[in-house]
Amino acid sequence: MPLIPLRARTGPAVLTAAALVLGGLAAGAPAQAAIDDGLVLKYNLTEPTGSVAEDTSGNGRNGAISGDASRLGDEGLQLGGTNAHVRLPNDVMRGLDSITVSTDVKIASDQATPYFIWGLGNTSNGTGNGYLFTTGNSYRTSIASGNWSTEQTANAGRDLARGAWKTITYTLAGGTAVLYEDGVEVARRIGVTITPGSIGGGGTTANYLGRSVYSGDKYLKGQVRDFRIYNRALSAAEVRELGYVSPEEKVALDLQDLSLGDTSAVTADLALPLTGPNGSAYTWSSSSEGTVSSKGAVTRPAYGTGNATVTLTATATSGEASATKTFTVTVLEDISGEQKVSEAAAALNVWDAGGIRGNITLPTNGLHGTSVVWESGDESVITATGEVTRPAFGGEPARLNLHAFVSYGKTRTKRTFRVTVLPLPRAEAKEGYAFAYFTGNDIAGENIFMAASRGNDALKWDELNGGQPVVKSGLGTKGLRDPFVIRSPEGDKFYMIATDLSIGSGTSWDASQRQGSRYLEVWESTDLVNWSEQRHVKVSPDTAGNTWAPEAHYDEKIGAYVVYWASKIYADNDPNHSGGTHNKMMYSTTRDFRTFSEAKVWNDPGDSVIDSTVIKEGDTYYRFTKDEARVSGCLDIMQEKSTDLLAVDLPATNPRNWSLMANCIGKNAGTGGVEGPTVFKSNTEEKYYLFVDEFGGRGYIPLESTSLENPDWKLASNYELPRAPRHGTVLPVTKTELERLHSQLG
Repeated sequence: MPLIPLRARTGPAVLTAAALVLGGLAAGAPAQAAIDDGLVLKYNLTEPTGSVAEDTSGNGRNGAISGDASRLGDEGLQLGGTNAHVRLPNDVMRGLDSITVSTDVKIASDQATPYFIWGLGNTSNGTGNGYLFTTGNSYRTSIASGNWSTEQTANAGRDLARGAWKTITYTLAGGTAVLYEDGVEVARRIGVTITPGSIGGGGTTANYLGRSVYSGDKYLKGQVRDFRIYNRALSAAEVRELGYVSPEEKVALDLQDLSLGDTSAVTADLALPLTGPNGSAYTWSSSSEGTVSSKGAVTRPAYGTGNATVTLTATATSGEASATKTFTVTVLEDISGEQKVSEAAAALNVWDAGGIRGNITLPTNGLHGTSVVWESGDESVITATGEVTRPAFGGEPARLNLHAFVSYGKTRTKRTFRVTVLPLPRAEAKEGYAFAYFTGNDIAGENIFMAASRGNDALKWDELNGGQPVVKSGLGTKGLRDPFVIRSPEGDKFYMIATDLSIGSGTSWDASQRQGSRYLEVWESTDLVNWSEQRHVKVSPDTAGNTWAPEAHYDEKIGAYVVYWASKIYADNDPNHSGGTHNKMMYSTTRDFRTFSEAKVWNDPGDSVIDSTVIKEGDTYYRFTKDEARVSGCLDIMQEKSTDLLAVDLPATNPRNWSLMANCIGKNAGTGGVEGPTVFKSNTEEKYYLFVDEFGGRGYIPLESTSLENPDWKLASNYELPRAPRHGTVLPVTKTELERLHSQLG
């Protein structure tokens, strides 16, 4: 079998598809395409030393290399991700009506987001102001005349693979932009109205390889070489010559880099990848399905029977090309039953044991497949399933033992927790309101702000903390949107949850719904002023692309909170989330905002819905939802009702379990497009307020109606809301709580 020459995309020596089968190696060299007609500049970046990126086009446009960069010879320029980049000369796009930008890039697996691979344009006060850029985050190239809101984008709809060399190319001519990966078109945008030469009137001073034109973005971490700019759009054939990778090369490259890590002492299921960074599809087989399945499920040999050795075989396929690679896996024998129950008992926790204020989570399953049975020292205070009855206001705290019996087979152990249940708080009337919100699609606005009402006037507000955020995020995307605050049914504990999303960091709306966060950000408080450490809690499945606008409502029937949010759920066989789907409302239940049940669909009318909020009056739940697809007749907010909070609506449900009461609520009230509703009842009269976000106009505005059952929503008059509030929550508060907010945060 002959060896197939291979472009050295991952090093000077790589495996070919044929050589992999034979166990041999083949050497290759970087492709040096001879396409040079129309070059504006070309940086090979393969020189052994120096801080100059030499322009080999002959045009004398050398670049300057700075920061934590190092030379790797044929492997290009290593960028450390801290501040390394190549600065290009000014005005490199002056006079260009057409352009091609191409480079080889190998993005590090731990690349932080958002980031640019390259960016050409201008920066004003830290913000991009006219630019052309490419990022691997939802692999796309955009051209803009101003900031992000002016971008015209060609988007592949998926992330660019990391840890593998990729040739990425963008062409623009005659209003048509084309994006390529490894010489193959992956996205196209027609009707582009911006030309490269029009940016900055031809003057551009922020031209970088490895750096963004947005000062707050991350630097590129990885390797780059063969960076080119042309004054014309290369043809598809020319782009193919720059970077085409054959199926045989893809298979060889993917198998060369395929690793399962250390498999010499396996005790848990293995994650078996299904696709390679170069696009190959992997299928797996096992020499012992009962020990390590072809899906990666591991069953350890019984205690005392010894370890097991298994051979896993990966077959990589790309088109008609395929090859295999084998892995030896040693599965350790199981631990003893005594060790299992000991470790499982040690891992148990009763949260807030020193000051319990509501129902608690007592898990019935523990580590290593153990079962847990609970016994309470006083069932009248805490039941064996975690329901809590607090002493009356003014009484003494109740102290008792909770016993956990952990078992595995016939092996059993016991662990005891000493807990304290606090008395109920004083019942107090509500004499004001608190308002939590975010303020905009920028880094400064994607934090949680608060305002307090002027007494019981729900339409007059004062900003707290001098108009500065009261809570910021240190986890996830570090952006916070859509905060929701709920009071516990006992009244003296608050939970705040928020969307983990930062559009201000450069994430596109499309990317945030395909590869966005599956987490909620959670805090708790007993006074609305001092909040706990942030918790970053995964609630959405791996098939979800986003977790948006979470809210919660306490359901007395189940003694737990029902938490609901919007997610796009992609097919199981679409791990890159590249297909089409729509937002649906999901839900989970929790008692402590730490442990959540598996997410399930709550509302899916067959097309996109987001931003649900719920209020209960009597025995009826009223739900307000942003209808994004006219399922109710309008692109607006609709109102539904049900006597069961957990009633589920699916496309096949007929009739639906939530009945439609009103649609086009914003339109009928005379507003522009609205979303992000929050609903609450007046503390002093038979009136209900529905604050909605007029996202293209005035921001949050208050609607009001004297009835939920017979709604007639109208725009309230004479209101003074905080500056620029966006989707948030209004919460009725007591006089003590209102005064505390004004005095401590005022």
